[in-house]
Amino acid sequence: MSRILITSALPYINGIKHLGTLAGSMLPADVYARFQRSRGRETLYICATDEHGTPTELAAAAAGQDPATFCAEQHAVQHDLGRRFGLSWDHFGRSSSPQNHRLTQRFAQTLWEAGFIEERITQQVYSNADKRFLPDRYVIGTCPHCGYDAARGDQCENCTRVLDPADLLHPRSAISGSTDIEIRGSKHLFLRQSLFSGKLRSWIESKRHAWPLLVTSIALKWLDEGLQDRGITRDLEWGVPVNAFEWGPNPQGQTPDIEGLAGKVFYVWFDAPIEYIAATWEWADARAAEAEQGPAKDEDWERWWRQPAAADVTYVEFMGKDNVPFHTVGFPCTLIGINERLQADGTWATVENAPWKLVDQLKGFNWLDYYGGKFSTSQQRGVFMDHALELLPADYWRWWITANTPETSDATFTWEQFQAQVNADLADVLGNFVNRILKFTENRFDGVVPAGGEPGPLEAKLEDEVLAKLRELSGHMEDREFRKSATALRQLWVLGNQYLTEAAPWTAVKTDRERAAVSVRYGLNLVALFAKVSEPFIPFAAETIALAVGESFPGRWPSLDGEGVLDILEPGRTVKAPEVLFRKVEEAQVAEWVARFGGAETAVEPA
Repeated sequence: MSRILITSALPYINGIKHLGTLAGSMLPADVYARFQRSRGRETLYICATDEHGTPTELAAAAAGQDPATFCAEQHAVQHDLGRRFGLSWDHFGRSSSPQNHRLTQRFAQTLWEAGFIEERITQQVYSNADKRFLPDRYVIGTCPHCGYDAARGDQCENCTRVLDPADLLHPRSAISGSTDIEIRGSKHLFLRQSLFSGKLRSWIESKRHAWPLLVTSIALKWLDEGLQDRGITRDLEWGVPVNAFEWGPNPQGQTPDIEGLAGKVFYVWFDAPIEYIAATWEWADARAAEAEQGPAKDEDWERWWRQPAAADVTYVEFMGKDNVPFHTVGFPCTLIGINERLQADGTWATVENAPWKLVDQLKGFNWLDYYGGKFSTSQQRGVFMDHALELLPADYWRWWITANTPETSDATFTWEQFQAQVNADLADVLGNFVNRILKFTENRFDGVVPAGGEPGPLEAKLEDEVLAKLRELSGHMEDREFRKSATALRQLWVLGNQYLTEAAPWTAVKTDRERAAVSVRYGLNLVALFAKVSEPFIPFAAETIALAVGESFPGRWPSLDGEGVLDILEPGRTVKAPEVLFRKVEEAQVAEWVARFGGAETAVEPA
């Protein structure tokens, strides 16, 4: 049985995430991880905060904090919100961890010594007043296109034009406001991605039938446009420092310019994907510490990532479409450059005992937008994780997002559609079924699973329909088709309501108590089944449902051979109806939330 390694795109440390971030990576990854665990497969779900880069330094400065303090606080906030949403990470790490520092430096050293990294001089903005080079976002000035006087060096927020710092009129430092700036040369390291073009194309082409078209089309577009070498260092203070003083010579016998690289850090898009591996190392260290065993052994975490120990691992990544290029081009270049060597004759050779695992399955998502426009913190438009949990329990959001996952196209959140769907699916279908069969059992069978009676044609029909729908649901889950999975699960819930309507135990009990006992017993077994198969989607409600019929939680996914699918609860077991599982969202609430967060009138074109 293969092991399942799951990573979702790292949420950036700067700010609380909105529903679109959940939809595009973390929530589908969690649904899939919960499903795989319920199938009895050894599963590891890893995530972390992405903590380096210019936006972190700017956000920390705006908060009056140093970056380390800022990141520690924001990591705690994001970890807490994720747990409250039911995200079942096995570990939620940090890209600023010592483990990621060590791995990033180690990988860069290997790439340098293999000849895949080289030094180049680039022209950058230097502030004499601040005595430092300024990244693009640290340069502000007047946009040459629209005249906006606070445009950043990378993009004008007013007209959205992409800029270069040299384009700005009256440029100044975002740190000090000084206009005493100039263009200077700065030495940086470049990953020679152009060397990997053929290798990457062959690898991506081999995934055409396994990956969504969205993913392969984005990846191949980058290759078709010509793969460019990429700078992997920056003139920043916060990040993984370049430790070039430890590096040996490259194949040409060159050693790095230690003085020229002093004080530089690795570009966030070089170190962030490495954190997937480093976070697994963090997880292993945390487990070892809990067991009072000291630091983890390398094999404790490398068994998930490094051959041959990882030969039985299926690695699945989840991300929004904007992250696809970095995971199909950038990160694979890093791993291929460590795993293999480009020989003089142009062929590639695998490095003995080195191979790190590349992704097997990559699930990319389109955007979830808000009334056709983008979510925006600065403009107070859209729903963010903290506010969502103020309004309703996590399962409302988990269900709607999963049922509307932006898989084949962008999806749109509106309060009106959200209200209609959660009321219909959660309150009217699932909640109603669980409530009425358990209440009836309490009122007419003393709250006990009844014995007696023989199943008839109606039960045989139910078993066939349930098993067919269960197999359909399981297939969609294995294929990571989340909209189809949610549809199949809802149809399972509907089968329960249809069965009760046809069996009508409330009528049968008046004249044929044994016949009523059969339908009640089957109805209660459907409740137990629904708890098991709903857990990946709505874990909090699923636990309540399981406990209501005396089942342990989380349960195991039902057998697909039909054995015992509706024979879970033994007669005589006590059951108890829970409080209302899902209260309906009212019109007054929708009006209040539209007024608070914005509605159709606030929509703008998605970025």
